[in-house]
Amino acid sequence: YRMTLKTKADEEAINVFAENLRQLLLRSPLGAKRILAIDPGYRTGCKVVCLDEQGDLQKTGLIFVHEAGRIREAEHEIRDLVNRFQIEAFAIGDGTAGRETEQFIRRLNLNIPVFLVNEDGASVYSASETAREEFPGQDITVRGAVSIGRRLMDPLAELVKIDPKSIGVGQYQHDVNQYRLKEKLDQTVVSCVNAVGVNLNTAGRQLLAYVSGIGESLAENIVKYRAEAGRFTDRRQLLKVNRLGEKAC
Repeated sequence: YRMTLKTKADEEAINVFAENLRQLLLRSPLGAKRILAIDPGYRTGCKVVCLDEQGDLQKTGLIFVHEAGRIREAEHEIRDLVNRFQIEAFAIGDGTAGRETEQFIRRLNLNIPVFLVNEDGASVYSASETAREEFPGQDITVRGAVSIGRRLMDPLAELVKIDPKSIGVGQYQHDVNQYRLKEKLDQTVVSCVNAVGVNLNTAGRQLLAYVSGIGESLAENIVKYRAEAGRFTDRRQLLKVNRLGEKAC
């Protein structure tokens, strides 16, 4: 009887986790905008990155908005970056010092939208193999700030790079059946990706791998083909991708 109750409780907790994950993945994307993303901090300062419309890193910086003697310098730095990179939106991590950093940006009256972004799992991504592949020469804090900015542009494309259990949207996740939890969360991610679809010219390897029928190896082949041959202009070009011929399609 006890095991029956435990199994029922596990299933309920897993379903709640999966539903929370689905809502997070399917949040409305801001779209292709030039973003200034900030990973807030007190003692070590706020890491600043500028991203172009495709989410590519353009510039990094460090500002101190919580030290009275350095606020003026931070204001000048932000205004300069906004003008130089024609920033269209601010993305600020909602962790430690997030609210204070948001207030600082709003006081500048730049007439640019400011968004607080859920940063759960950003540190996991920044230390991952995927992040090291994308930004081999950058510091962990820079990778975390980039992830915050990209989450605002396209939450689904960015969050699929992180283990769902690290996103922080479930309860008792370490107490439930781990195999069943992973299975359910993977199904949820696959369902979301296939419901929304992907942009063949911008989707990364991790996102493409969740498309039904593709998997990791074919996703890697698609990205390699795109890097060598350029943008896809016709879906039939997929037939030229290694191991993705007529039979596979």
